[in-house]
Amino acid sequence: MIPEHKKIYFVSDCHFGIPDYQSSQAREKKFVLWLDDIKKDAHEIYILGDLFDYWFEYKSVVPRGYTRLLGKLAELSDSGIKIYYFTGNHDMWTFGYLKQEIGLEIIYKPVVKEINGLKFMLAHGDGLGPGDFGYKMMKKIFLCKLCRWLYARLHPNFAAWVARHISNRSRFSHEATDMLYRGDDKEYLLVYAKKLLKKEHFDFFIFGHRHLPLDVKISENTRYINLGDWLVHFSYAVLDRQKFEIKRF
Repeated sequence: MIPEHKKIYFVSDCHFGIPDYQSSQAREKKFVLWLDDIKKDAHEIYILGDLFDYWFEYKSVVPRGYTRLLGKLAELSDSGIKIYYFTGNHDMWTFGYLKQEIGLEIIYKPVVKEINGLKFMLAHGDGLGPGDFGYKMMKKIFLCKLCRWLYARLHPNFAAWVARHISNRSRFSHEATDMLYRGDDKEYLLVYAKKLLKKEHFDFFIFGHRHLPLDVKISENTRYINLGDWLVHFSYAVLDRQKFEIKRF
């Protein structure tokens, strides 16, 4: 049960680090302002993936930057606010730093959770649903321990350049369609949610990855939510004892 006068917040797809240092830092500062704004009543915070556009932890090296963001997350965590960090397709290579130093609870797979008497399916969303076979194969490579070990042998500067080059190519190829609703039968995560709903009941499916704020009623008592992003929409969701809604900051 959510404590009285408290709320649970959900956010995803900030992709800090792009398209350049100045604009990314401006968005980061705005996100920190949002964290400052919600800390007064936040009971839990769920970050559903792709907080960073690129994140890879070497044994003794992490990506440069994000000082304000990481400091604010550590402050909230130290104050007793539980922060769940779901890895996305851009930040799946976290191996302990964010948990040990910042206090985040790292989650690598979709989670089913009951909150306030409601049943939630929570995930970043990458690789779920039909289609997108090229990415699904690439994700297996990314998660392969041998491939990760080989990648870690690269110098961090070169490794980051390679990752960002691949990320930029992928973003360019999908940029035109990402801001448009593709239709019920082509929204892969919506198709996935409807298929899963036939097997068991959920009150909410909450995903990121799509970058488009969506709130779709898929049955009498079930809603499919996509959280949008902090590149264009600056959107998030909030749950209290009374209601669940998507907002913009």
